Amino acid sequence: MFCPKCRMTNADSAQYCSKCGNPLPASAAGASRSQNSTVVGPGPLTAPEVPTSGKAIASLVCGIFTFFLPASIAAIVLGHLSLSDIRKSAGRLGGKGAAIVGLVLGYAGIAVIPLVLIIAAIAIPNLLRARMVANEAAAVGSLRTINIAAVEYASTYENGFPSNFEAFGNEEGSARNCNHAGLLDRPLAAGQTHGYLFTYTPRFPNGEPGPAVSPKAAAKGCTSGGASGYAVTADPLRHGSTAQRSYYADQTGIIRYSDNGLPATADSPPLE
Repeated sequence: MFCPKCRMTNADSAQYCSKCGNPLPASAAGASRSQNSTVVGPGPLTAPEVPTSGKAIASLVCGIFTFFLPASIAAIVLGHLSLSDIRKSAGRLGGKGAAIVGLVLGYAGIAVIPLVLIIAAIAIPNLLRARMVANEAAAVGSLRTINIAAVEYASTYENGFPSNFEAFGNEEGSARNCNHAGLLDRPLAAGQTHGYLFTYTPRFPNGEPGPAVSPKAAAKGCTSGGASGYAVTADPLRHGSTAQRSYYADQTGIIRYSDNGLPATADSPPLE
């Protein structure tokens, strides 16, 4: 190898010129080995698996049930705690996405629940009022049915009006007769329907317990005397809940009402 400075011949493996001491370029063999050599490094690095924060998962689960107020609050609290833990872990803890979704659902639930409560506060009283009005209308209809049934009973059996409420109904498995005329359906004949309790009181002349059975009534199967009049009342099972008004009717066919929480009587105003 020639020295580029003094042109002195040197060995190929020499690093400095033997004459002037000038550094020599790398040898051809060394250069060749350097060019042909391949540095083998480590294989591709694989990122270690990062565990997911349990609080983030819990926040997401609570957020799914966000329409329950405690679940919404839990989703928000756990979401903030998990984000704080993930931030402090410097990459050793995952689940940021789940925590954010849980927070969003939790705050959405907190925002929606008051609206639902407002709607419920408006709707529930209206529904209750509508139900009471429907029950009152049904009670009036039932009293009219009882009045018609009483007249039909008196006309059919010629025994006056029924002496008890059971006579309006029908005994299961038996034909209609004077004691069970089958003029009312089973719930009304039992005295309770549509949130009302019905009470039937027969009236006999001169306060007697009951008149004797006429021959015509006996021929039609009557075993007890009928009444010359009657009174029937309809009272709510729960005032202010199932209904507000009480009603009264008698053999005159006039229906009267009371809306002051007291039972209606023959002196109550008539229903228009």
